[in-house]
Order: sequence, then C-alpha cells, then structure tokens
Amino acid sequence: MLKTRLIIVGLVLAIAVGVALFVALLWFRLPWMGTGAPPKIQNTATILKQVQTLSELVTVKYVLEKVVILEDIKWYGENRVLMVAHGIVKAGVDLQEIKPGDVRVGDNKVVIRLPRARITDVYLDDQKTRVVDRTTGLLRTFDKDLEQNARRQAVDDLRRAARYNGINGDAEERARLQLSNLFHQLGFEVEFVNQ
Repeated sequence: MLKTRLIIVGLVLAIAVGVALFVALLWFRLPWMGTGAPPKIQNTATILKQVQTLSELVTVKYVLEKVVILEDIKWYGENRVLMVAHGIVKAGVDLQEIKPGDVRVGDNKVVIRLPRARITDVYLDDQKTRVVDRTTGLLRTFDKDLEQNARRQAVDDLRRAARYNGINGDAEERARLQLSNLFHQLGFEVEFVNQ
C-alpha cells in the first residue's frame, strides 16, 4: 500500500512539474523556442559599383529546358544529381562594333554592314529550375558543389543547344527587321551588306 501511494505521489509530482514547465515556457517564451514572429530583415545601404554603357540590340530570346544528370562515382559510392534546368538564351548584335565605314547614307537610302550576331546572355530561371533527385552514396559525404556544377553544365549545354538551333541566324534576321522598320519610319530605304 505504501508503494502504491509513493507511485501515485511521484506521478502527481511529475505531472505538476511538467505542467509548470509548460506554463513557464508559454509565459516567458524562451529564446530557443522562438517567438513565432517572422525573421527581421536588416535594411543596409546599396552601393553602386559600376555603370556600363550597353549598345547591344538583343533581338531574340530562346527559352529552353534540359535534363541534366551529374554523377560523381567513386569505388566507395556515388553522388548524383538529376536536375530539370529551365534556361533563357538571348542573342543580338553589338551596335558599338559598327564603324563609320560600315554605314553609307545616300539621298533616301542607308547601306549598313551589321556585325555578326552573338549570344549576349545565358542564365537559368531559378523559379522553374529544380532538382528532381539527389543521391548520396552510403559511404560518401554530401557534396555541396554537385548541384552548382550541374547548373554550370546546364548553362553550357543550353548555350550549345541555342547555337545548334540557329539563334545567331535568328538574331541577325530580327536585327535587320528591327533596323529596317526604324529607318523606314524615318523615311529611308535600307540595304544590308554581308561582312
């Protein structure tokens, strides 16, 4: 009977201590419990580091998707990333490369030698690019650089795919069309000569 009373008193004390601790945590909100408030964002100054003049006439944008599989296989295990890369490739002509001898103006006619089109920008859309699968071998450590390497590989692959699909030709054609429209609105005929 004494044992039963001791057990009951111990349980009651344990429950009382548990309830008191719970109330204290709710009342004082210990720092390690968090306050439930969103993280505070510190407002710092923005510093302008450089201003560059750009004279690129970007005339075409390709939106591409590519599945990238990057594996790092060792004898003691493998690390693997499977990513769906959603990227944008832009191309156009750099108007700063036009020299005075590349433009001849007549009465109502302009003759222009345009520079060759080139890819101006390649990047991944972070909102749409996603890692579908990541595998770390049993004896391997997590490789934080594997996803970054997969992203670099995706950008290189997207650049190659855009070139293969004729982005430079499309950019030249659209640059000629845009400049023709501009000069026609100014009252000039336009003739483009090849390099």
